[in-house]
Amino acid sequence: MAKERALIVGVGDGLSASLARLFHREGMALALAARNTNKLAGLAEETGAKVYACDAADRGDVASLFDALERDGLTPDLAVYNPSFRVRGPFVELDQEAVEKTLMVCAYGAFLVGQHAAQRMLKAGHGTILFTGASAGVKGYARSAPFAMGKFALRGLAQSMARELHPRNIHIGHFVIDGGIAKAGEPRGEDSTLQPDAIAESYLQFHRQDRSSWAWELELRPWVETF
Repeated sequence: MAKERALIVGVGDGLSASLARLFHREGMALALAARNTNKLAGLAEETGAKVYACDAADRGDVASLFDALERDGLTPDLAVYNPSFRVRGPFVELDQEAVEKTLMVCAYGAFLVGQHAAQRMLKAGHGTILFTGASAGVKGYARSAPFAMGKFALRGLAQSMARELHPRNIHIGHFVIDGGIAKAGEPRGEDSTLQPDAIAESYLQFHRQDRSSWAWELELRPWVETF
């Protein structure tokens, strides 16, 4: 049986690294994409992944990424979109270029990656596309309007894609991460932050759902987090 192929876009040393290690343990062939690939050498060696430079908010970069994946035999069965960017401050003082970048990274890049992945998955007849959201995608916080704009758009994108693509055997998932994610090596403490390895397990379980009982969204928070 052929290996599943997984693509993770926006790879860093937190959740994406946990996902890469878990997918590797599950026997998947891995592709890792990030704007700065220098930081990925150790993770790539550990997981046997192939690394690609890609600015997820750039149309040309994303098109080139998927062309390269096809050439390398790594067209994904599972694609995870994990990039995020935020700017905070009083609404009337927000830098307009920084707001634009927030929208481009959080939402437009997700559209680009989702579209390219879906085009290929439809040809294959199956696939899973997962988006990392935040509590800002369901409630807008003060001094955080740009992040709310980007994450609300991401959630709407995922919901629309699910309604269109689920009946065509493409599983879409949006994850509301309601709380801070623990950093590597951070003491566990009272579970006030989400452990990235635990989040990764939820992504894998979502991907493995039987299609008779597919979800489109999962909300994750520490047990001590208030709603």
